[in-house]
Amino acid sequence: MAKKGPKNMTDDHKAKLAVGRAQGRAIGAYLDAVAEHKPKRGRKRTPESVQRQLVETEAAIPAARGTARVELIQLQRDLEVELAGLSAQIDLSELEAAFVEHAKEYADRKSISFAAFREAGVSADVLERAEIKK
Repeated sequence: MAKKGPKNMTDDHKAKLAVGRAQGRAIGAYLDAVAEHKPKRGRKRTPESVQRQLVETEAAIPAARGTARVELIQLQRDLEVELAGLSAQIDLSELEAAFVEHAKEYADRKSISFAAFREAGVSADVLERAEIKK
């Protein structure tokens, strides 16, 4: 089967494709990070509250038997992972800077509105710095 499309791309066309790919990567990485670190509904868990629950769970394990013991051990492991995640500092500054740099041109080219970015979790402040208007 024959290939479709132009046989020889110009250097200008190749450069524009490369710019588009770089913009897409920057926008996509930031949107993924924003979605991953979006605050959850309900009462916010603090390292202190998780630590308190972890201490209570660890104290209950020795007296527990059978399935209750294994469930407490799993809860202990889950709480340790959660505590480590709460203690880690999330730095989105690099991803945010790349988003701000590329978002305007990308949004114009793809006809993506301020409202669509807001619904995806991007803050109004970041969109203003990217010069994407309401």
